[in-house]
Amino acid sequence: MQGSQGILFIISAPSGSGKSTLVSELWSLVPNLEFSISYTTRAPRGSEQDGREYHFVTREKFESMIAAHEFLEHAEVFGNYYGTACHSLAGADAQGKDLLLDIDVQGAAQVRGKVPDAVSILVLPPNKETLGKRLRNRSRAEGLVSEDVIERRLAEARKEIENFRQYGYILVNDVLDQAVEELSAIVLSEREKRDADCDGPEMRKLMELADSCRQSNAMERLRPVLISFGLLDSEAANA
Repeated sequence: MQGSQGILFIISAPSGSGKSTLVSELWSLVPNLEFSISYTTRAPRGSEQDGREYHFVTREKFESMIAAHEFLEHAEVFGNYYGTACHSLAGADAQGKDLLLDIDVQGAAQVRGKVPDAVSILVLPPNKETLGKRLRNRSRAEGLVSEDVIERRLAEARKEIENFRQYGYILVNDVLDQAVEELSAIVLSEREKRDADCDGPEMRKLMELADSCRQSNAMERLRPVLISFGLLDSEAANA
């Protein structure tokens, strides 16, 4: 399904992990990267605009697109549909650009089934407490704080984090500048590997930074996250 022109990057994260900020920073730093704008049936938040953060459509419109097989992936989350249109991938390839998909764990699994060589990246909060604070701060900014909704999102985050083994790279978004540097290194090093041109000290440094974020090398940073969400026993982790 994917041509040889571009790389498909999948980025997933629990709600409130700072993924949107990371993606925005990446967009400003890395050229030739197309960002896929998802379709959703949820209402816009704050200053969000149709066609910028999302394509906001009715449930009827979304379901007609499902019936017409227009989605590369789609899922229902918290009562709203989210989906990536197939034309996003074709459009990026036609322009010779790499495509970044900002999608949840369900959608990522669907895409990997169709595009096996996609590069998948999971962004995580440093711990459950920090994620709870971020979610509450965002809710206050939107003028509505519901502990029931926050607890539901924390429970959903736990389910998403359980799927970390499905991802090639893990980023823990604790210090924003560091996470941006790591995300940029992953994208640039994947490009260089496919171009078979990894020479030079700067590129070797990027490759090393990206390699440190590989799932197989990220357990030391991942361990506190898993413990805080009750996915790893602290005594077993220290054994």
